[in-house]
Amino acid sequence: MKCPTCSCVRGVQSDVLLKCSEWQRPCSRLLYPGAPNVAPPGGSAAGPLPGSLVVESAMGPPAPPPARPLGADECVSLWEQLFSERGVSEPRLSSEYIVAHVLGAKTIQSLRAGRQEQSLTETQIQSLRASRQEQSLTETQIQSLRAGRQEQSLTETQIQRVWELCSKPLYRMPVQYVIEEWDFRELTLKMRPPVFIPRPETEELVGLVMEELRTRGPAQDSPASLRFLEVGCGSGAVSLSLLHHCPQCHGLHTESIRPGRPDQAPLKRLGVLERLQIVQLDVLLDADSVLCQCGSVDFIVSNPPYVFAEDLPLLEPEILWYEDQRALDGGEGGMDVIKQILCIGTCALKKNGKIFLEVDPRHPLMIQEWLRSQSDHGLEYRETHRDFTGR
Repeated sequence: MKCPTCSCVRGVQSDVLLKCSEWQRPCSRLLYPGAPNVAPPGGSAAGPLPGSLVVESAMGPPAPPPARPLGADECVSLWEQLFSERGVSEPRLSSEYIVAHVLGAKTIQSLRAGRQEQSLTETQIQSLRASRQEQSLTETQIQSLRAGRQEQSLTETQIQRVWELCSKPLYRMPVQYVIEEWDFRELTLKMRPPVFIPRPETEELVGLVMEELRTRGPAQDSPASLRFLEVGCGSGAVSLSLLHHCPQCHGLHTESIRPGRPDQAPLKRLGVLERLQIVQLDVLLDADSVLCQCGSVDFIVSNPPYVFAEDLPLLEPEILWYEDQRALDGGEGGMDVIKQILCIGTCALKKNGKIFLEVDPRHPLMIQEWLRSQSDHGLEYRETHRDFTGR
């Protein structure tokens, strides 16, 4: 893939050093797999993961932390400012998630709520001081109750950890990879590059499937007979969420990208391991094998690669540099995998079965046009749902 503004060439499998002052963001240096003795910023000595890359910021590392006590809110503000200066997306949220993670919380808001729950009002403190003898409280204990209303300073170790992790988004690493986990509906999933990061739009896709399952009522035969196929390229979040909420479901998850295969730990923790079959198959190359493996299914669900090939260079660096492009690239028109899923659906779906897809806003009309151009596929386009952004 050629850079649109200069002569350098980018390739995911390239073993050469690529330098470009114009690609996506000013003056960055990209080093792809194959180079010896390299590791991501803050990474392990073992080197980069397969398919990952090393990004060196031309602006240099951040300044060390100030030599004074720092609270969580001040850390957030300091890094929000630096993220904004360096062009990091969502600077406030990114800094909040990282600082909260270091302090063992999900969000900064939950930390503040915890402080409020532990603190007492000034009136309550004065009352305790007046009855101190009866309560057997020392002045030190009373002062600590007052301090509960105030933000506590981070330890030196916590500050160093915040600086270590917050340095990574400066190299455009997504915050999900920085904290190595992300929530999807009620689940917390482990995240490491290049596993595709689940988005809120995909949570809505799962919600649509679950609403369909609620409205259709119990299965006609046995309660455990409901079977689905997920064509996946990511963390397995869709299958895990469906199996977690629908004990009558059994699923087949096809995965063409080996690093993105669902982690076995959450399968065991959620008690769904025996209800999910994971197979390493590429639907573009192994459609017949997919059909043999899945048999008849009640529904197909997928967040397939649907980015138009010509749009890939326009993606944010956080996506383009770290996430596996095979989970993004839908080919010309973004329809390569979508069309294959529709073809599989003609053979695999039971009567009244459905296909649920997350697609580009341009795809609904393209899918309808493609269905009209085909004969004897037995599929009928039903409806389009817009996501929370109106797309």
